[in-house]
Amino acid sequence: MELPAALRAAVDRALEGVPLADLQRAADTLSARYRAETRDGRLHLSDEMFARAYLATRLPATFAAVRASMESAAELMPGFEPKSLLDVGAGPGTALWAAADCWPTLGSATLLEASQSIRKVGEELSAHSGVERVEWRAADASKSFEAQKADLVTLAYVLDELSAAEGLALAERLWAAVSGLLVIVEPGTPAGWRRMMAVRSRLVELGAHLVAPCPHSQACPIAEPDWCHFSRRVARSRLHRLTKRGEVPWEDEKYIFIAAARQPAERFAARVLAPARGGSGKIQLKLCQADGSVEEKLVTKRDGELFKTARRADWGDIL
Repeated sequence: MELPAALRAAVDRALEGVPLADLQRAADTLSARYRAETRDGRLHLSDEMFARAYLATRLPATFAAVRASMESAAELMPGFEPKSLLDVGAGPGTALWAAADCWPTLGSATLLEASQSIRKVGEELSAHSGVERVEWRAADASKSFEAQKADLVTLAYVLDELSAAEGLALAERLWAAVSGLLVIVEPGTPAGWRRMMAVRSRLVELGAHLVAPCPHSQACPIAEPDWCHFSRRVARSRLHRLTKRGEVPWEDEKYIFIAAARQPAERFAARVLAPARGGSGKIQLKLCQADGSVEEKLVTKRDGELFKTARRADWGDIL
């Protein structure tokens, strides 16, 4: 996945003249904190150099995960045309860009972010988003905040900075603010999946209709040490590679998400939970199914059209 041209250009402008060595040092610190899921009361993006390093190294992958999550929901809600967005823990406005790219009907957005440094960077970027009315507010996701209802509400890569109790309380506040669709995205780690499963249960208790990725609202059938997650390949710019000291022109972002709506979405039979494994005349698929089960399904040429569909199925696709 590539960043939209306008976002790529805005990021390039924001990083123009920033010393590479400074970006690399800040990126190393950010990476260590994210991997450790550090919660020491300090915001990951509290320093302007950290904010710039985030643009160079994390924004492309975060955009890809959020955009893919929205696409999964949009596929099952073809009539959903949001006009307003509320994004909590907005960072540099990644979800704004993803939502505008997914739903051209978006006309206004309210973005809540506690870090002054990343808000400043986000304001620079969002001026080029194409969304007519964008308002940035200082607000801490772990505390109460005031916001009008929005058609689309998003929370991306924020729960890992909160305690379990804070995360569930925030999920309840977000659900109260939704008039259409809520999309929550987290890193595709075992810990990220556990956080998402707690939020999923709470949303079901509150009466939410699960849109994606789950084909059912029953208890998740996956048992540890297994976990549910998805992957999106992200193109790296030259500066991205240099800042992360990488050689290959891409990286794979693992993520987990929940899309929940006020109204039921289209139903589907199953979702592919892992890369397909194939051999001569056969395909092995790991499927989460509408009856609440997970199945390793072997599809062969004898299955006719199902085999043709299975050959085209990718990780995260619906059947």
